[in-house]
Amino acid sequence: MDPITTPRQPLAERMRPQTLSDVLGQEQVIGEGKILTEIAKKKEPVNLIFWGPPGTGKTTLARILAKEFAADFIELSAVTAHKSDVEAVVERAKQNWNLKIRTLLFVDEIHRFNKAQQDAFLPHVESGLITLIGATTENPSFEVIPALISRSRVIVLKNLDESAILKILKRATEKEGIKKKIPDESLALIAKLASGDARSALGDLEICLSLGKTITQDLVLEAVGKKIINYDKDGDYHYDTISAFIKSMRGSDVDATLYYLARMLEGGEDPKFIARRMVIFASEDIGLGGNGALGLAVSAFQAVERIGMPESGIILSHVAAALAKSKKDRSSYDAWNRAKDLARNTRNLPIPLGIRNAPTKLMKDLGYAKGYKWEAGFHHDVSYLPDEIKDQKIYFPTKP
Repeated sequence: MDPITTPRQPLAERMRPQTLSDVLGQEQVIGEGKILTEIAKKKEPVNLIFWGPPGTGKTTLARILAKEFAADFIELSAVTAHKSDVEAVVERAKQNWNLKIRTLLFVDEIHRFNKAQQDAFLPHVESGLITLIGATTENPSFEVIPALISRSRVIVLKNLDESAILKILKRATEKEGIKKKIPDESLALIAKLASGDARSALGDLEICLSLGKTITQDLVLEAVGKKIINYDKDGDYHYDTISAFIKSMRGSDVDATLYYLARMLEGGEDPKFIARRMVIFASEDIGLGGNGALGLAVSAFQAVERIGMPESGIILSHVAAALAKSKKDRSSYDAWNRAKDLARNTRNLPIPLGIRNAPTKLMKDLGYAKGYKWEAGFHHDVSYLPDEIKDQKIYFPTKP
């Protein structure tokens, strides 16, 4: 019978940093005078919410802080946790409290807990029974209840740059004694393909090593395959990227406009969503500066509906470039907003008699449409606006 062997931990787990000084790539929150380093020095638990992309060290940092606080570390995944798990955590925390042991609860993907589940932690966080560290890839402003946010510090973690990823990979090859097995240029390619995700980079390195061949750049591309663009059609990446696209068109930067358009389409965004935003942009930002822009954008939307991907990318890039290059004029959009505000505040003012509809003799006798002529270009000699606001200006043309 073959001997029973213990499965080896994945490389990313073996390389997980054990102290804050080992963590690379989060210099904005780690280092002398930075928030996480100062919290660790004081050794006083603080409720935290780590917000950042995958592979940026959220779980690692929670584990390191638990050691610094000498706390009982409990880890839950909001994807799989049930009510009974939460109740068990509370009972364990009460036992720890009696033993004068701190309890640090780490909830991975805390945004997946509904409001009721998040509310369940609140009294225990308030009382200090539990120190909570939540991790989320989504904007906590929208996904975490305000009561928890107000009792926590939100720590923003960033995608690691390629140099930080490369240092992590080199450290792994040295610790594993495989430095000579993989050329620097192949490590650099793995770092580039990781898109800021350290865990992904170490996983890719492990896959390459498992093939038992000389790890050339071609092998890396074969083993790792085409990396999927980090784009969530329902989350922050979706809104951040469309915002960057719109602002790039508004700023007349064609290169940035096409870049963000490509990121959205490569990430699987619905081309009709992009086309709809371009139709809005044509009136909102270009308006009277280029009256043909709206027709061009509407034509693009209709073409995208009929043609589909991938050819729709050609149409969208053509029209997006045209919109970016167009003269911008928000005077009609600004006037519309002023008109809405004025209408809301004066909606009951009587319409001047001279421009009212006069379908009957009685109405004409009462002065309805008096002096009005149905002629092209006819201008009434009284205000078209109600008397109370006859001097109100709404439209201000853009100065050339």
